[in-house]
Amino acid sequence: MANQVASNLMENGLMGLPPRVSEWRRFRRVFLSRGVVVFGMIVLFLFIMVAILAPWIAPYGPYEPDLRHTLENPSGAHWLGTDALGRDTLSRIIFGTRTSLEIGLIVVSVACIVGITLGTLAGYYGGWVYVVIMRFVDALMSFPMILLALVVAALLGGGMRNLIIALGVALMPGYARLMCGQVLSVKQNDYIMAGRAMGASNLRLMLRHIALNCVSPIIVQITMMLGATILAEAGLSFLGIGITPPTAAWGSMVSEAREYLLVLPILSFAPGLALMLAVFAFNMVGDGLRDALDPRLRGLL
Repeated sequence: MANQVASNLMENGLMGLPPRVSEWRRFRRVFLSRGVVVFGMIVLFLFIMVAILAPWIAPYGPYEPDLRHTLENPSGAHWLGTDALGRDTLSRIIFGTRTSLEIGLIVVSVACIVGITLGTLAGYYGGWVYVVIMRFVDALMSFPMILLALVVAALLGGGMRNLIIALGVALMPGYARLMCGQVLSVKQNDYIMAGRAMGASNLRLMLRHIALNCVSPIIVQITMMLGATILAEAGLSFLGIGITPPTAAWGSMVSEAREYLLVLPILSFAPGLALMLAVFAFNMVGDGLRDALDPRLRGLL
């Protein structure tokens, strides 16, 4: 009888214990509980759709000059005006969205794969493997991300491929350091020792039991770094060592419009606003993922 009463009390939440909910329900409730996160998701969805549908929704070709209509103010024909070569600003921003998201996804994917691999090896094997990998990572992390990317990009030259390499080198140490710390913590758990005692190979332990338990912070890091990567790409393009003209990119558009800032400020303001919204959206979604994936809230309302 006493056990049945205690069970009923626990089910009704009358013993001070929080009610249990499913993982998906808890994740959804925490993630969508903040309006700013929902706004960030909507903005990201719109940017992704714009990037995918760019050839169909852009009113003009982004690389088609029209010297008869240079530096025009916003109008019905050109909603955001035209640049010094008569190219439609709105069309170039739309195609710049595709450029920024493409570079962000490629750079973060490459940096994540390399960084996770190095961090997992260093954390799992320890010893001289840890020393060699982590001292190399520490050397790279001694430089600020944007400065390291600037140096590598300056050495390699402009262009999309070299920019991806430069940003990938700059981002990789953060993933390696984060993954190494996670592996050092997870590999001490009893189920890892039990798997090793049962004869599981090192590769199986690293991929199936360790890496899968380190996914949450990596997902948050990926989301945060997407915004930082887009911002870094715009900064390098603004300095002239990133995306080279005539490819549409937000940073290079702001740089080209500097000369006309007092005459036609919309040329700089419009791509700058698009950049700000993209970085803000990624940061807000990453912040929401961090709260929703917090293991301290797992299973609770």
